[in-house]
Amino acid sequence: MEINYQEIGKRIRLARMNKNYTQDMLAELVNLSTPHMSHIESGKTKLSLPTLVRIANALSCTVDQLLCDSLENAKVLFENEILLETEDCTEEEIRIITDMIKALKKSLRKRNVKSKCHYE
Repeated sequence: MEINYQEIGKRIRLARMNKNYTQDMLAELVNLSTPHMSHIESGKTKLSLPTLVRIANALSCTVDQLLCDSLENAKVLFENEILLETEDCTEEEIRIITDMIKALKKSLRKRNVKSKCHYE
């Protein structure tokens, strides 16, 4: 299994933006130069495990969340992410979210069937 550093970089960038941090701010928090942080986010450079841990701590997330695209059991991580996102929802919000997930799943599966037909 290969580690996809571009996907890790995208997840770092997304987590950084969700915290309203600039690259400069995050770089300073984890003792990196801004250009190095930019290269990590773009996947141009491989980051070390200690650097990944410092970034995860600075962004208040887990290393798993940053690596999930590179993990074999990523489905469980995505399921946990959905659960975390709905922890503070009301019963009505949960019902609406559930209905939306069902509709989205149905739409995605229809689209996948159609795209397979175009290539066969």
